[in-house]
Amino acid sequence: MAESPSIAVVLGVGGGLGDALAKALGAQGRYDQVVGLARRRPEGWPDSPDRPFIEADILNEEDLTAAARGLRALGSLDRVVVATGVLHGPGVAPEKSMRALDATTLAQLFAVNAVGPALVAKHLLPLTPKDRPSVFAALSARVGSISDNRLGGWYGYRASKAALNMLVATLAIEHRRTRPLGVCVALHPGTVQTDLSAPFRKGGADDTTFTPARSAQALVRLMDDLKVDDNGGFFAWDGSRIGW
Repeated sequence: MAESPSIAVVLGVGGGLGDALAKALGAQGRYDQVVGLARRRPEGWPDSPDRPFIEADILNEEDLTAAARGLRALGSLDRVVVATGVLHGPGVAPEKSMRALDATTLAQLFAVNAVGPALVAKHLLPLTPKDRPSVFAALSARVGSISDNRLGGWYGYRASKAALNMLVATLAIEHRRTRPLGVCVALHPGTVQTDLSAPFRKGGADDTTFTPARSAQALVRLMDDLKVDDNGGFFAWDGSRIGW
């Protein structure tokens, strides 16, 4: 039986890091197609058969059902990267103290940062191959580590990323039962020069901040090096493990 085409999917290509990840995966030349998914088609997304685009909202299960149907027709999903997330925006800002806690803001952060990636896994993990390695990676953040929390603050973002980490760890256990060669991980991309981090960094690229391209290249190398025993892990961009 002929092997099904190899597909990579990046969700959140409307963001700087998501776009960079799609480009980095496409540059590898190892996938028949690199599919981008976002709520709106980004300006500059290539009009090319090997770079399909699917318009979908990861919080809308009808969208995800339709996306999964289209992806199933393309081939097996050897790589799925969820590069969506929210830290700040209209009415949303990292809390400096408990006095700033707000139920609506917390619900929004949990929806985008945890619920969305979990729904993506629900619909796309069944499309990964059973007979060859695959990677499902959700972009988390080091501040989602409970053991690494020494400064406090940023309640909603920290908690929603910690929830994402638990969801990934739990998905990994179930996924292994049917996809023994599959790996599910949470990844910390570093502080990347995107709109998400813009209000919280002081300058340009240095030893502590990365361009989207540099972070994407590091994350792609990391995903390429993952082994079966890394399933359910939480890793930084440089391959080091992060404590829960």
